[in-house]
Amino acid sequence: MSRTIKALLLSLSVALVLFTVAGGLRVRAAEDDGAYRQLGVYSEVLSRIRTEYVEEPNIPQVTNGALHGLLESLDADSSYLTAAEYKDYEKHQSEAKGQFGATVSKRFGYAAVVSIIPGGAADKGGVQNGDIFEAIEGKSTREMSLAEVHQALDGPVGSKVNVSVVRAGKAEPVKLTITRDVEKIPPASEKILQSDIGYIKVDALPKGKAQEIAAKIKAAQEQGAKKLILDLRDTSDGDEDEGVAVANLFLDHGTITYLQGQKYPRETFTADAKKAVTNLPLVVLVNRGTGGPAEIVASAILENARGDVVGDKTFGMGSIQKVIPMQDGSALILSIAKYYTPNGKAIQDDAVTPNITVADNNDDFVLPDDDDNNDAATQPEKKPKTVENDQQLQRAIQVLENKDKKAA
Repeated sequence: MSRTIKALLLSLSVALVLFTVAGGLRVRAAEDDGAYRQLGVYSEVLSRIRTEYVEEPNIPQVTNGALHGLLESLDADSSYLTAAEYKDYEKHQSEAKGQFGATVSKRFGYAAVVSIIPGGAADKGGVQNGDIFEAIEGKSTREMSLAEVHQALDGPVGSKVNVSVVRAGKAEPVKLTITRDVEKIPPASEKILQSDIGYIKVDALPKGKAQEIAAKIKAAQEQGAKKLILDLRDTSDGDEDEGVAVANLFLDHGTITYLQGQKYPRETFTADAKKAVTNLPLVVLVNRGTGGPAEIVASAILENARGDVVGDKTFGMGSIQKVIPMQDGSALILSIAKYYTPNGKAIQDDAVTPNITVADNNDDFVLPDDDDNNDAATQPEKKPKTVENDQQLQRAIQVLENKDKKAA
């Protein structure tokens, strides 16, 4: 195949991608010719590559790279899969497999642990909340889409996966070997703090968890709780519908969240008074490991003025994806709708900012190449949290106690 034909194929491939994106964004030539001007820029770039690059470019590799970059520039959850990658993806989805035991997204271009499941495979293997995976099985996660990352982490029960982890307090990446296992979500727990503050800790929000939390709320009330703390720190795994159900336990009216996309009609989730189980004063604890369904709960409580949210700004997760097969056997994994807070903020874009901010030093992320922040001598040691040294929890208790003083 001649160079001219190869360059033409490359140009046509990129042009088709650009026209598709332009159409998806509802760009019309009569209204805005910006997308068409971009085609000219791409054409010029391709011409320069063809005539001036140091060697003849690998056309399929360049095209696939452009498509990968195009999808990943949209958001962390969108991906392009080549025909071979899509075939592996379908096979992987249909097979019974063990889980890695952590919610993983992209941050700083690398795969980042949003939160781990206590007692799960990642936890047992030494992974910590906030870890950044520099590499999985020797491959840099900067070169992997999120779909590839998930596929690499999960696998047959009992099999192992090797990861290279960058974390605060370590001058060099930590090498860990994780044994995949069936994911088991710990039950929600409750206890009484001080004299009348009920404390409920939730590690994940899979289907059915709202009913379990409702039982914990009632148990705390039976033990004398007059106020409640719902701890959603490092809680990101689960189902968004369950986040809606948990928020409804505390809300007897108002919008909990809504789901909307360019071609996805708005779907609003409204609190049902019959499903509310308590009207006690409430504080929700969050941090940077709070994501997805837990963010729906926190934003609904905050923006309906049902209670206070204490802690750090959350991670920012909340969208649904659609797998779109292409004619050549490849596929797109495309975000088609986002979850919004009652006030209209996209959770994935804006996350949830507490109305009472209390920093947690254990939440710090470290970039793999950030030499200034990667010196073990300068990093504080992480200490196990107790009620006494947990500053965020102490602030939540103080907020509830101050409500009593104001009421008096």
